[in-house]
Amino acid sequence: MRTILTVVSIGFVFLLSACGSKTNTNGVIATSSDTSSNPVETKSPVTDYKPAFAGQTRIGSVKTNTPIEGKVLTSDLKKPWGITSLPDGRLLITEKGGTMRIATQTGEVSAAITGLPEVNSNGQGGLLGLTLDPSFASNRMVYWTFSENTSGGNLTAVAKGRLSDDGTKMENATVIYRATPAYNGNLHYGSRILFDKTGNIIFSTGERSDKVTRPQAQDVNSGLGKIIRITPDGQPAPGNPTVSSSRPEIYSYGHRNVQGLAFHPVTGDLWENEFGPKGGDELNLIQPGKNYGWPTITYGIEYSGGTIGEGITQKEGMEQPVYYWDPVLSPSGMSFYTGDAIPEWKNNLFITGLNSQHIARLVIENNRVTGEERLLADEGERFRDITQGNDGALYAVTDGGKLYRIAKK
Repeated sequence: MRTILTVVSIGFVFLLSACGSKTNTNGVIATSSDTSSNPVETKSPVTDYKPAFAGQTRIGSVKTNTPIEGKVLTSDLKKPWGITSLPDGRLLITEKGGTMRIATQTGEVSAAITGLPEVNSNGQGGLLGLTLDPSFASNRMVYWTFSENTSGGNLTAVAKGRLSDDGTKMENATVIYRATPAYNGNLHYGSRILFDKTGNIIFSTGERSDKVTRPQAQDVNSGLGKIIRITPDGQPAPGNPTVSSSRPEIYSYGHRNVQGLAFHPVTGDLWENEFGPKGGDELNLIQPGKNYGWPTITYGIEYSGGTIGEGITQKEGMEQPVYYWDPVLSPSGMSFYTGDAIPEWKNNLFITGLNSQHIARLVIENNRVTGEERLLADEGERFRDITQGNDGALYAVTDGGKLYRIAKK
């Protein structure tokens, strides 16, 4: 397999003047400059909606002072969608068309791993998010989400299997959960997947985009537009909130299309991002049992320009996003940075942007975004997912098939 190693241009080496800093209670080092001005976003918003509180959108920009280097390790991937780090430092990657591959930290890419169930890769479907069992080092179990064909349409499914000792095949792959109802469409499947600290699975679904399916995000008897919490065998997890007696697996609802999930490394809180329509991409702090509003409230509008529903952004009983983007970020995968090599990044959140073609770095203090930075914005790539390697570097994949390593120069 051909391997490409490219050092990115000087545009991706951040050698910036130092400014005053302070450390908050979560250990985040943030600039002491006023971040209420000089926002990183300079384009005009597409809506005239006003934020619910100061700092909910267009926060001030921050800059990384540490010299940073981005490298393209390989361009040989085929529409990669999810990435996670294996204990030995290699990277396990899903590809939208239905394959998994293993890449080394130097960019060598394996042949396709065999034994996976068939996916529906039309539209936004395919092989999607993945995560390792907390005991992977001993049991080699992998869990993933994908869009599956059924007799009634297609849906987001969760599967698990054992990665063979030689890493070439997935053994005994089994579907453990299906987010019903199925729908004959090809948009908004979600879906990221994580293990929580109790050893249960949290994953996300989309509401399938079309106007006819949007109300299912508010329907607690539907698996669409939800964050779902299940056991490793696919059963509702103990301790779930009482949202629906018929769907005890529901953890939160009122979501549009969630492609980012991450636990804060200090607080343990669950954070998610989701696509808005035209404008209104969201970053949410997820609380069990809460309603996040879609499609009743939103900071976005129809792609045609009309309002969505009543055109309101707030309603009692529905949660506000911690942060939103207008114009959109098109957020996909995300990861908190826990390394020590770049202290000013400690506990910062990194979100991959698709249409925006950059990686957003967010400084979060006391559950509020206090600064934003755009990384790799000159690469012209749709960044799909990001993870931290066991070497402390960040690794990101793009729709164009590239694997990046982002680290201290």
